[in-house]
Amino acid sequence: MARGTATKKLMARTALQLFVEKGVRETTIRDIAAAADVAEGTLYRHYASKEELAESLFTESYETMSGELAAVCREAQGLRAALDGMVALFCRAYDADAVLFRYLLLSQHQFLRQRDPALPSPSNVIKDAVAAAMARGEIPKRDLELQVAMVMGIVLQPAVAKVYGRLENEMSAYAADIAAACWQVLSA
Repeated sequence: MARGTATKKLMARTALQLFVEKGVRETTIRDIAAAADVAEGTLYRHYASKEELAESLFTESYETMSGELAAVCREAQGLRAALDGMVALFCRAYDADAVLFRYLLLSQHQFLRQRDPALPSPSNVIKDAVAAAMARGEIPKRDLELQVAMVMGIVLQPAVAKVYGRLENEMSAYAADIAAACWQVLSA
């Protein structure tokens, strides 16, 4: 059993790397199997298709990030502290596993179209935190969806810049500035 779990993790990690390097569409089961040094049939014992593997990688990681962000919000005293904590978490996640973060960032449009918008997501966590802050009078009441979209842009665009080599430092070095920009947008 442990050997099967280790093989599944190896295949998933290998697929993740290839999906980031080549793209999901351009990566084949044969590519994954060869890079993981397993038979193609081994992949099919764990996943019905490459698409199922790609979606599984996205969904599991996306939901894990959502849970971690929600935990940060539960423990924060106010929206400013929640923003500081959530941005720091995003940045640490990028620094800890840039391949996974890049995969989530670059494949989100493919998988979010298929995903029920009511399911846990980073944007829903942010939306709940912003809505609660508006209800408390901590920030002005404005169009909630627009506020969330602007915060997501402030957080994700530096990550995109990092992916394309336009930012040199670790993402954590930018966390305070990113969180401050989010707060400025929401509190102004």
